[in-house]
Amino acid sequence: MTLAPYIHAMGRGPGRARNLGIAEAEDAMRLILSGKADPHAIGALLMLMRYRGETPAEIAGFAQAMRATLPALPQTDLDWPSYAAGRTRGLPWFLLSARLVAQSGARVLLHGWNSHQSDGADLRSALAHAGITQATTLEDAARLLDRDGITYLPLECFAPRVLDLLRLRAVFGLRSCVNTVCRMLNPARAPAAVQGVFHPPYRPLQQAAGEILGQKGLCILKGGGGEFERNPTKDVTLFRLQDGTPLETVLPPLLPDARKLAHASYAPDALHALWRGTLQDDFAQSIVTGTAAAALIALGSTPKDAATQASVLWAARLNYSQATARSLAP
Repeated sequence: MTLAPYIHAMGRGPGRARNLGIAEAEDAMRLILSGKADPHAIGALLMLMRYRGETPAEIAGFAQAMRATLPALPQTDLDWPSYAAGRTRGLPWFLLSARLVAQSGARVLLHGWNSHQSDGADLRSALAHAGITQATTLEDAARLLDRDGITYLPLECFAPRVLDLLRLRAVFGLRSCVNTVCRMLNPARAPAAVQGVFHPPYRPLQQAAGEILGQKGLCILKGGGGEFERNPTKDVTLFRLQDGTPLETVLPPLLPDARKLAHASYAPDALHALWRGTLQDDFAQSIVTGTAAAALIALGSTPKDAATQASVLWAARLNYSQATARSLAP
């Protein structure tokens, strides 16, 4: 079997070309991951898909094929993909948001790779300042989730072939649909997930793909640098799945004066300083709590309850313990 039938279907020309169905997309990605597909054909398929615009069925089919190759990952409540941080944004304040959500009792798995950087070094160097430990193996991830309720697992630790496909960006000079698929991957099959996008049209695309994949809880927003991180001075529309049902929820601004996420230049240790309270910055704090609230909505809270819960968690963050987390867990 080759990719030729799928390239032919997508590249026949105006009036005759078509997108792939979910079974076709799944079969195509299965062939790619097997290592048997011609590299030229892989490039042709991915660029045709970019040119035509990927569909929910194609994204879901690719994700299903990738999931079938993954090892078993530890039990997780919230999937938090990170595949964009550091290029057009300031500090990854959302790391503190993820940590805050973990202190609610949810097990949070951050995973990713940042293709425009050297092995995602910028985000990864910020993890320690945010109080999050990077896992090196699946066993390590399970231990850290048990100990801290949160960890960051690099893509190369559980899906090295998928990383090879992401690295093709350096060959194409363009992103491919693989970036979108990685956000949809949810490798631990968590019942809830959050996703950030850079371009707004990807919000309904990923929402529809999540519905096809049977995702129960999902929140997607246009975030800083394409990450799941909200700007607290703007209203934000969440494209959601609640018990698998598509919804849209608009969250109002948290602060009055419009500002960009990268309004101030901070060193990475500002993450630790904000958490400990030695840095006072209402804007940064609102990024953290506002983003955490959006993630809590994915986990099933109402918008009003999520905002209250995020504020309570922030106020109590320095008194956190695993026993407290277990008492708060649903």
